Amino acid sequence: MLSENEFNLTGTLIWYYYCCPREVWLMVHQINADQDDGNMDLGRFIHENTYNRDKQKEISIGHIKLDIVRQDRDKLVIGEVKKSSKYLQSARMQLAFYLRELKDRGIDAKGELLFPKEKRKEEVELTPELEHELDVAALEIESIAQQDTPPLLRKIPLCRNCAYKEFCWA
Repeated sequence: MLSENEFNLTGTLIWYYYCCPREVWLMVHQINADQDDGNMDLGRFIHENTYNRDKQKEISIGHIKLDIVRQDRDKLVIGEVKKSSKYLQSARMQLAFYLRELKDRGIDAKGELLFPKEKRKEEVELTPELEHELDVAALEIESIAQQDTPPLLRKIPLCRNCAYKEFCWA
């Protein structure tokens, strides 16, 4: 079993918690996804080649990485780039996690989810409701991480394009 301090809660873990708890366990236990998976390549390509004028090439603060950081009048704006809005709740919660991490450091910011292939964006503001949902998710992620084995396999739509599909379904 992992001790409490053996992993940091990250935006990526928040993202996967809302998609697939099994992926959370795999990531926490450092079982890496297929890095040559086509969907991962596409995600990296979109991340590296969109919104270049806004981007300061991934800024790290503590254990979080922000895709885009810019100043908009009197407020800092952080952007999270996604290839699709298909998993919108996961993306919202990941961005909310980043906003809270900044808030905990005394930085007031607002967020934007950016979907370049769809040419759309969505603003995200950190609310008390989102903060409460993050607290619940954090406790559940910690519980998943403490398990000796990954959560049981469950076929979901995400499996088809998942970089862990060989691990889970081979």
